[in-house]
Amino acid sequence: MVSCQVDFYVLSTPRLDGRKLACRLALMSWERGQRAQVLTEDDQAAKTVDELLWSFPAKRFVPHAVSGTREAEAAPITITTPERLAAGELVINLSQQPVTDPQRFERLLEIVPHQQADRDASREKFRFYKSQGLNPETHEISK
Repeated sequence: MVSCQVDFYVLSTPRLDGRKLACRLALMSWERGQRAQVLTEDDQAAKTVDELLWSFPAKRFVPHAVSGTREAEAAPITITTPERLAAGELVINLSQQPVTDPQRFERLLEIVPHQQADRDASREKFRFYKSQGLNPETHEISK
């Protein structure tokens, strides 16, 4: 079994928006022909990311759908919640919780916002993935 690659993207300043980074990462995965799921905390957060993907990145279209809708099965990018998360290629995690059973995925991208409470939650997620035998890598994002 192939081990899941886990990457933490640490936002270096408070002006950076984790949801916009998730949109950029979703665009990049789609351009590479990968299917991705953007994991949000709840349905309201999923709706927010859905609306953002219609306008960001500017002048680009990212084909996407919210899980549980008729369009979601065919969409290369799915916005989902923990209870609807399905095994697959790539997860972009915007939730406060770690992805349980990360081995169901090839890659897991964790976005670490600049706010202290979010950073504390991300440290817990990092420890969780280490306890699962994974070796997360970190990348600082400054723009």
